[in-house]
Amino acid sequence: MTRRDPQFVIATPPFAKRAVDTPAIMRHVIYALVPVMIAAVYFFGVSALLLIAVCTGTCMLLEWLLTGRGNLGNSPVRDGSAAVTGILLALTLPPGLPLWMAALGSAVAIVFGKLLFGGLGQNVFNPSLTGRAFLQACFPVALTTWSPQGGLGAFLEMRGDTLALPLLRPVFDGISAATPLARMKFESEPTDLGALLFGTIPGSLGETSAILILLGGAYLGWRRFLNWRIPVGIFATVYLFASALNMIDPGRFTDGLHHLLSGGLVLGAVFMATDPVSSPVTPRGMWLFACGIGVLVILIREFGGLPEGVMYAILLMNAATPLIDRITQPGIYGAVDHRAGRGD
Repeated sequence: MTRRDPQFVIATPPFAKRAVDTPAIMRHVIYALVPVMIAAVYFFGVSALLLIAVCTGTCMLLEWLLTGRGNLGNSPVRDGSAAVTGILLALTLPPGLPLWMAALGSAVAIVFGKLLFGGLGQNVFNPSLTGRAFLQACFPVALTTWSPQGGLGAFLEMRGDTLALPLLRPVFDGISAATPLARMKFESEPTDLGALLFGTIPGSLGETSAILILLGGAYLGWRRFLNWRIPVGIFATVYLFASALNMIDPGRFTDGLHHLLSGGLVLGAVFMATDPVSSPVTPRGMWLFACGIGVLVILIREFGGLPEGVMYAILLMNAATPLIDRITQPGIYGAVDHRAGRGD
């Protein structure tokens, strides 16, 4: 009796799958971030280059050490997610941050933001922002000390205390500069929109390249590695909420366009809020998630004690993602609620 192949196969969807995997997606995310990293290095010189290298290297090394230290071809490091975590963390940091602090934040991002939950696909919070939140809580002065920009002529000039020794208090000198959000919140001084768009402002490495971040997001959206609903929902909510407050009291509240281009909003909306692991999976849930982030950003910026709120807004909505997924799941086709009509 000859064996015949089954004529009727039962399987679960999706039935049509794209010929991409996690390493391919992570490679394209890194491609989209390359122009942003180049701009950061151009503006802040060797300090930016060292920050990116330390954060990326620490994340990859720790993941390799803590997941078996096997051959790199079979290690989880190969999927590229640790490299993306390190790059994104570096882009949220000020250029003069001591490298040992950057390495510590990277360790927290990988261990407590990713591996502690079970590794890739299991984390509740965005790993990069987890590391950044830890640094913000432990070293608030260092995380809010901003260096002015330079250029290629000042490439080898260190910004701040990049090479400060671990566990020693760095000495922050008088070259620090205020970010556009801080100037607007505490000094009521607006920043030229052209400077905000093209990045000729003080800030973290990723705050100075809004137009490049948007181009990177457009590339990921074109390749279908990014769901457009989340960044569009965040931008629309921030603009509308901020504009409404500005109409009520223009002397107190900043206009919506300034909020859109200032701080880490563009980087957070395009590359962090869209993390498929820590964001909702349903279209309705994505809109709800995005609107929640936008509202929280404006509430923190305008009514809180800090000039920036993107990190906290995304982390808070990450915590709400399981609930959002639960309440926005569509009903099962053909299912009948047997509880309907019961008297108890």
